[in-house]
Amino acid sequence: MKKSYHLCFSAGEEVLFRDVEDYNRGFNCFAMALFNTDSTGLVESEMSTHYHQLIQSANPEDFMHRFRLSYSMYFNRKYHRSGKLGEKNHFTMEVVGYNHILAAMSYVLRNPLHHGVAPIPYAYPYSSVNAIFMKEMGKVPCNGLLDRKYYHRFINRASQIPDNYVMSESGVFLRESVLDIPQVENLFVSPRSFNGHMTRKSSEEWELEQGRDNNNLPPINLSVIEKGISITPTGEMLVNENGRSNYRRPSDIDVCTEIDNNILPMYSKDSVYQLSRQEKQQIAEYLYRTLHISECQIKRCLVM
Repeated sequence: MKKSYHLCFSAGEEVLFRDVEDYNRGFNCFAMALFNTDSTGLVESEMSTHYHQLIQSANPEDFMHRFRLSYSMYFNRKYHRSGKLGEKNHFTMEVVGYNHILAAMSYVLRNPLHHGVAPIPYAYPYSSVNAIFMKEMGKVPCNGLLDRKYYHRFINRASQIPDNYVMSESGVFLRESVLDIPQVENLFVSPRSFNGHMTRKSSEEWELEQGRDNNNLPPINLSVIEKGISITPTGEMLVNENGRSNYRRPSDIDVCTEIDNNILPMYSKDSVYQLSRQEKQQIAEYLYRTLHISECQIKRCLVM
């Protein structure tokens, strides 16, 4: 019997998705793990250092194992890296009850806002937020679709692909073809209600609403859903939620692009994982002087 789970896979001290290709492959691996474990995807949000997923599955551990294995193989091959990717244990929490699942979906989709990488959830391209109530909210469906004979360029060649999965020309499955969007829309009830949840502030009232489910589980809040994610303190996430973040500062993908595309060729290296400690220190000092970013961000983008 399928149950609902919030899962989160963290890269620890590394960046999980360094460029757009990584984000696309990450979602493709997520989509194939759903299919291969007969699981149902509801909502998800890919952050640079972690990946929030809300799924319905009879075996969430098998799902996460398949996702991690397929994405790690891709990542290690691309970046000349070896070993397991990410922290040893991922976060798993069963979600029970209408208010509980509604809060979980909302926090997952609002994650970019909380981490200060987007001023509103809809501005973030690497989550399923824009696949919900697409027509009603004026979103234009993707017209540039890839011929199915080319799908295996962007997933494991041995994979069996479900007929309902549709891929864009950029090599990523369309979220509306993978996720159970009708169920998500039924849970949010209406576009107006959905938009209200995307702009709602974290509060004790929201936590009390979840108590109506009588599930003997802790209410979903930032401390619960971000457990084990140290990139942004809870207090800072609440500030970001109120729209007080500097959204123009370089993101991890901006910093990684600068490193991978512009700096690595100067060192005749193909990957940040091939740099020596001394070379990383030189690059770190350059990034600090030119981009004025934090030491923590430099360290994770350089894998120091």
